[in-house]
Amino acid sequence: MDEQTQKKTLTSLANHARGVVEGKAKEEAGRVLIRMKDRFSTLFNHDSDSMPRVWTGKEDVRSISKTAHSAALKLLSVMAAIRLDDNVDNIENTLCSALLDTKGIASVAKWGSTTSDPLASSTWDKVPPNKILITPVQCKILWRQYRAETEYCVTQAISAQEANKRSNNWLPPPWAIVALIILGFNEFLTLLRNPLYVGIIFIGYLMLKALWVQLDISGEFSHGVLPGIISLSTKFIPTIMSLLKKLAEEGQAAANNNPQSTNASASKSLPNTTSPSLTASSTVTSSANGTKEE
Repeated sequence: MDEQTQKKTLTSLANHARGVVEGKAKEEAGRVLIRMKDRFSTLFNHDSDSMPRVWTGKEDVRSISKTAHSAALKLLSVMAAIRLDDNVDNIENTLCSALLDTKGIASVAKWGSTTSDPLASSTWDKVPPNKILITPVQCKILWRQYRAETEYCVTQAISAQEANKRSNNWLPPPWAIVALIILGFNEFLTLLRNPLYVGIIFIGYLMLKALWVQLDISGEFSHGVLPGIISLSTKFIPTIMSLLKKLAEEGQAAANNNPQSTNASASKSLPNTTSPSLTASSTVTSSANGTKEE
């Protein structure tokens, strides 16, 4: 193959490869909204170890959502134009300043003019028109649709945090505690006059504490109120039966130990009771022997 034919073949191969890449890029640009939502869901609902995130109330939802939105916007900036050459553009910076920067968004909304809006155009700066896959106006529309569809995930995370805080906070508000102290003064005096009630309340407290530990109520409600109630309803009766069975076994074991201790004490007392008679008999025998010898 001569040099001219070789160059022509290489150019044809390069053009074909470029056409294949550009065709695939255009196909993916049509599905960029789906890719952005998948990227947001991956970063928002999973931690750094790719484990599902549990909203316990300690996480910063705003910071996590901002990081996920930045990654989705980065994906949008990559898919906005074809970059097979080493040309430098400012698509990512333009999108970040127009869509993520709250000050820029507030200024555009305040003045209501399109002259200061960098996305009010159909072309990108420093990008040839034939290399544009998504125009600035289309990016703005896609971003609005993306934010509307991902806002539900953020709201659900905030609601889950609030539910977790309410489930972990079992104490009533301060005004309710003061009201209980004032209204329960007579009952407190009744307890002082009848100490038997204190014992009954203490036994009830122990039973409730045992049920709390056996049922793991705090752990069940950490997954939500309704799943916790359903799980506790299925475990309540078997747990009570198990506690009663343990109490019956301990009582029977204590009853079996009492006869053994009684028999042991009786056996210990027998040598003490028989020793005087044995001593008397030995004394009589010795005296009889002494008489015979005389």
